Amino acid sequence: MTTTEFQVTGMTCGHCQLSIREEVQKVAGVESVEVSHQTGKLVVTGDGTVDDATIIAAVQEAGYQGVRSA
Repeated sequence: MTTTEFQVTGMTCGHCQLSIREEVQKVAGVESVEVSHQTGKLVVTGDGTVDDATIIAAVQEAGYQGVRSA
């Protein structure tokens, strides 16, 4: 299992969180998703086959911008 943290911009409410969670959970290999509009953090745990670009694309599909946290 690998855990990766991303910073997401544009979230303002619980619905935003839900939209992102739903899109990221669709990605093959994702095991769990934690997202908070209050902190702007997205934490993804997966089986090690998921790359950052795929997660960022899922965030964009939900209508937001994301980058991997340093």
